Amino acid sequence: MSKVFTLEDVAKHNSKEDCWLIIGGKVYDVTKFLEDHPGGDDVLLSSTGKDATDDFEDVGHSNTARAMMDEYLVGEIDASTIPSRTKYVPPKQPHYNQDKTHEFVIKILQFLVPLAILGLAVAVRMYTKSESA
Repeated sequence: MSKVFTLEDVAKHNSKEDCWLIIGGKVYDVTKFLEDHPGGDDVLLSSTGKDATDDFEDVGHSNTARAMMDEYLVGEIDASTIPSRTKYVPPKQPHYNQDKTHEFVIKILQFLVPLAILGLAVAVRMYTKSESA
């Protein structure tokens, strides 16, 4: 049975002489691997005391690198000690008028107003012609 550690336990191991990481819910003592890590020891040291799973996955480690991890495994993390990730909440935005009622009314008016003006002009012209006759 593997040992279970808290986040606080892992956070205490944060130096070149004693470096632990959390990856995929498991705790690894990578102290002996610091000098051999292709990305340098700074990459590993910057991930101590936190869940480094995303950092590990983002790099795209090879199957060989993943197989090497078993050598450094010291236990598992107590998931209740890792802060839950905050859920993304989109910012509030103004209401979008999907039925476009406002645009429809404007288009109707853009058609009807010139038509009404044209009709009024024709009516005035006919009226003035009938008066002059």
